[in-house]
Amino acid sequence: MSALIAAEAAIFTIFVVAYLFYVGKSLSGPTPREVLSPPFFYTFCLLSSSLTIHFASRSLRRWNVRRFGAWWLLTITLGAIFLYGTASEWHRLIYRDGLTISTNLFGTTYYSLVGLHGFHVVVGLVCLSTVMVFTLFGAVKQEHAEQIDVLSLYWHFVDAVWIVVFTVVYVIGR
Repeated sequence: MSALIAAEAAIFTIFVVAYLFYVGKSLSGPTPREVLSPPFFYTFCLLSSSLTIHFASRSLRRWNVRRFGAWWLLTITLGAIFLYGTASEWHRLIYRDGLTISTNLFGTTYYSLVGLHGFHVVVGLVCLSTVMVFTLFGAVKQEHAEQIDVLSLYWHFVDAVWIVVFTVVYVIGR
């Protein structure tokens, strides 16, 4: 997992640098300032999911599978809410504001960076949901706590990357 996270961090670094390099260089609109507003609520949901996954993992280590399942399900829910927020923003940007990946440099770098993060959220949600199915069928036990911790590292990484993406796109890039 450490090697995967290191490789993914390198990929995100390239996309962040590209976004920062090209921000403000679009000759045609719309510009970030015209169409972007920080998704505070959805960011809160995603970042809160790091706390809920921590509580889930801790519950499993303490032999409380039922509590683990509740925290795990809340983590999935918070991640899904975040993904819904991203989809809603994209729908608005495409259909109301006319910003597509081919509109200008801003559109290209924005959709590439935020889309890469969204893809990682989807992968995380698929993995979390798979564990949830196993939990519902009684297959997750306390002895699986280490594997859960490894998956949790990926989810924490996705959350940490969002802090960088949020800062670059919605704070610096506007």
